[in-house]
Amino acid sequence: MNKQLTKLALTSALVAAAFMPAANAADYIIDTKGAHASINFKVQHLGYSWLTGRFDKFGGTFSYDESNISASKIEVNIDTSSINSNHAERDKHLKSDDFLDISAFANAKFVSSSVSDKGDGKLAITGTLTLHGVSKEIIIDAKTVGEGKDPWGGYRIGFSGTTNIALTDFAIKMNLGPASNNVELNLYIEGIKQ
Repeated sequence: MNKQLTKLALTSALVAAAFMPAANAADYIIDTKGAHASINFKVQHLGYSWLTGRFDKFGGTFSYDESNISASKIEVNIDTSSINSNHAERDKHLKSDDFLDISAFANAKFVSSSVSDKGDGKLAITGTLTLHGVSKEIIIDAKTVGEGKDPWGGYRIGFSGTTNIALTDFAIKMNLGPASNNVELNLYIEGIKQ
């Protein structure tokens, strides 16, 4: 009798598993409220040193499924007026029409078009960056940092990523020389599962 109950329970479990829906991509919101995400930049200053900074205000969402990475999507919106290079006068210049022209282009946006699995947690995220009124395709080299439950009962996943953009590609007219035309963006994104 005991063997029959065990067989019945095992059969029921197998049948239930066969009819369970496949795992779908999870939706996440980028954790900017907890300051667990950042968008940083690095550019050479006249070819002599490095200038670093960040955007303090941004937000976005993404979907991610480790078993179907190509179905992943990300969208990020950036308030360009929140640029912060730790120098008020320089930030004023960066916000002017020499650079970001925030009076005309108050927002930048990235929307992915494809995500490719490069193995070992590495991803290539292709999408359109709209900056200074110009939309251009870029590729972000990304990597999974980690994922799991948080102390507050939620679930989180984090990624880091880098990409390089040329200011001239986005019609930014200020010319500080060839060494200062390329900007490296460093992205650290932590998402909270919704």
